[in-house]
Amino acid sequence: MSKSKSSRIADHFAELTDPRRREVIYPLINVVVIAVCAVICGADDFVAIAKFGRTKREWLARFLDLETGIPSHDRFNAIFAAIKPGEFEKCLLSWITALHEISDGQVIAIDGKTLRRSFDAANSKAAIHMVSAWATANQISLGQVVVDAKSNEITAIPKLLEMLELSGAMVTIDAKGCQTEIARQIVDAGADYCLAVKGNQPTLHQGIGDFFNALFDNDFEGTPIRQHQTDGHGHGREELRHYFICPVPEDLPDRPRWAGLKAIGMAISDTRRDGKNCCDVRYYILSKFIAAGRFAESLSHMYSQATLR
Repeated sequence: MSKSKSSRIADHFAELTDPRRREVIYPLINVVVIAVCAVICGADDFVAIAKFGRTKREWLARFLDLETGIPSHDRFNAIFAAIKPGEFEKCLLSWITALHEISDGQVIAIDGKTLRRSFDAANSKAAIHMVSAWATANQISLGQVVVDAKSNEITAIPKLLEMLELSGAMVTIDAKGCQTEIARQIVDAGADYCLAVKGNQPTLHQGIGDFFNALFDNDFEGTPIRQHQTDGHGHGREELRHYFICPVPEDLPDRPRWAGLKAIGMAISDTRRDGKNCCDVRYYILSKFIAAGRFAESLSHMYSQATLR
């Protein structure tokens, strides 16, 4: 069976270089499998990874040769510190891709976040910031790229998009990724985009806001607009969201700069928490005029990440 069709971790990590030069005690595949399984189950540091290995040793022994036991957290740390990140990322992405075939219309959410406990005060090292791609329907990460300390998410997102098979997907990115080059890259890959628009694109943001304000004043007359509403409860708050999407106006300012631009959208969130009301309005551009329910679905991960922050 070819590597691309196999779901075995060992097949996809076979080309990973073992950084150890002395005689090894723990096979590299054991270290990788235990760590990957532990992280999937919620481990977020090497102590938790080692504990997972000890706790699940009987189950792991069904697939691995654990004659030499489970590595300590220090051993996990040392081995992963020496592994070439580029090689490991390539192997991991190969395995994930084999597990998950992107279906037509799959929503892929691109999101940036800072890793917990990655700030090293002793060595004056900044916290690690990463950009990740998340398949929302299958709840699985498709890939991630570390943001260079001297750069930002705008340069990391194109690198991440190059790693992914995007054909037929809907890619959602928050306002930091609302860039003409990124929109072009997504369209050229045979995918569609839904990009949040904020003040970093002032002309576009103002134009969309003015259009929707006029649309409300005229009670949507003469415009083919699609609407959707959701009602959510949880964590001591009530939230009502209204979604509106319509074809992009011919005279929308900045329109020619955006590859494949077909629609604009607006999401209004009315939230009541602790007796206080809050209204939030957000604007979006899309390369496809989709159903309002689909528009809402595309934004669900973006909203959840904003709430977590």
